[in-house]
Amino acid sequence: MNALQKIGKFAGDTFAIWVLLAAGLAMWTPENFTWLAQYITPLLGIVMFGMGMTLKLDDFKLVLKHPKGVFIGIFAQFIIMPGLAFLLAKAFQLPPELAVGVILVGCCPGGTSSNVMTFLAKGNTALSVTITSCTTLLAPFVTPALIYLLASEWLAVDFMAMFTSVVQVVLVPIILGLIAQAFFGRIVTKAVDILPVVSVVAIVLIVAAVVSGSRDRILESGLFIFAIVVLHNGLGYLFGYLTGKLFGMTYEDKKAVSIEVGMQNSGLGATLAMAHFGAVTAVPSAIFSFWHNISGPILATYWSAKASRMEKAAGNGDGNGNGNQAAKKEEKEKVNA
Repeated sequence: MNALQKIGKFAGDTFAIWVLLAAGLAMWTPENFTWLAQYITPLLGIVMFGMGMTLKLDDFKLVLKHPKGVFIGIFAQFIIMPGLAFLLAKAFQLPPELAVGVILVGCCPGGTSSNVMTFLAKGNTALSVTITSCTTLLAPFVTPALIYLLASEWLAVDFMAMFTSVVQVVLVPIILGLIAQAFFGRIVTKAVDILPVVSVVAIVLIVAAVVSGSRDRILESGLFIFAIVVLHNGLGYLFGYLTGKLFGMTYEDKKAVSIEVGMQNSGLGATLAMAHFGAVTAVPSAIFSFWHNISGPILATYWSAKASRMEKAAGNGDGNGNGNQAAKKEEKEKVNA
């Protein structure tokens, strides 16, 4: 592992710390960070450009080889989280700006960090990458439509304006990243190692901009919104897993779908909120960005440890048939998980 890879890994592993630090500083001295608001859209564009540089044709081959898992993941992503967001907004009678903010982050595609979490959880990483890629490319069409359908009850939603925004900050940068990869492959290969650091810095700055712009509202209802975000995220993991179980997916696939559904592209949520509704609406996305980078590793660690125990049990045969018993026990655990 070279120096850039080590730095990138460190940035990814400590992401939640940097987000928390940025949020704390923005709360303490908001006047030092409000100027960042004008750069939120280009910052997210940089993240999406980096994603485009890492996308490969192999990421989409799984759609043809195993379409069932991919389509289950895509539909779960765009049904469970938006649906949960709408129900939470109704159940807790959220103010219009915060209700739309919760719905907005729920309607976003999966976040790229979900791929890393699925790998750490010993889930189906290839499935996770494919679902993330597909939902991200579908986002310009699906995300504005869902926001218009679910959030119009609270605030006016301009579908075409939002569609244009998502195309500008998601689709165009990804296409440019793919073009860069095609024409400058050797340079891109070297640059990929630093992308985790660039992504972390960009998202941290976005969070700082959002927090500084809505400091008073966060102080007023921060703990309440934090609880809503934690509930939204946790229910996303749960219902994502149960969806995989309902459709008879393997244990590894269920883990991938669960993490894909629970972890959102909160950077996109914050960008859309700031562009179309204001800083207060971006608060749920900012909190989500911090929280899912804590809950994701916790869940991944649990599943990884469980997988290791199952592998150890499966390998403890003693020549008297106990190996088969261990294998059966492992299969039973997978079915009952």
